[in-house]
Amino acid sequence: MTNHFQKFKELHYQQEPLLIGNVWNVQSAKKMEDLDFKAIATSSYAVAETLGYDDGEQMSFDEYLFIIKRIAASVTIPLSVDLEAGYGETPAEIVKRIKELNTIGVCGINIEDSIVEHGVRTIIDAEAFSKKIKSVIEELSKEGIEMFINIRSDAFLLNLPNSLVEAQKRIQIYQTTGAHGLFFPCVTKIEDISALTEASLLPINVLCMPALPDFDALQNAGVKRISMGNSLNSKIYQYLGTEVETVLKNQNFHSVF
Repeated sequence: MTNHFQKFKELHYQQEPLLIGNVWNVQSAKKMEDLDFKAIATSSYAVAETLGYDDGEQMSFDEYLFIIKRIAASVTIPLSVDLEAGYGETPAEIVKRIKELNTIGVCGINIEDSIVEHGVRTIIDAEAFSKKIKSVIEELSKEGIEMFINIRSDAFLLNLPNSLVEAQKRIQIYQTTGAHGLFFPCVTKIEDISALTEASLLPINVLCMPALPDFDALQNAGVKRISMGNSLNSKIYQYLGTEVETVLKNQNFHSVF
């Protein structure tokens, strides 16, 4: 089993942002590898939908791990995993999950500073979250486990008041944890993105959104990683619906070929 940690880390410091292919099964993972993506990552949202669950750790970790194992066994490029809120309440529980992922060849995780309870997502206190992440990283270091820790902060996703100010505050706290990167989904204004990258000592990751600037603009703003999230998964099933409607309308399969 190849440990891709160092290669994956280096991809966050190249001149062009790392465009990471988000996947949900072996087929999507192999397609991204065939298209010469340098790294892939699971979309927990897309995997959950595939299994009939809502996002927010509604699928069990064992169910998720089965999919991750099949993906890891089927590709040769670095694989990161969206670990949501960590699939554990305590640092020890989260470390246990990360060790399981490391064993099968996963080299990175995303872990988010919000939780979903009764279908409602809320952000966690920044200091408390930072303390938990520090403990996780310290334990991983003690055990010699190399894992790229990408902290997802949901200030923009939750549209918090003064989202930029809150995000900048969390940058200052989170970049002292030993994490390797910071992810701010749903930020789209180029001036906000530039402010985030200027405030951070760590690589900044943004998410595919309708109003997200193009890749050149993101590079100029200092972005180091661009994620697709679940958007391609959703688009594929929209396309499937359209194609099936055409078959039903025409009463033949000519449109499929």
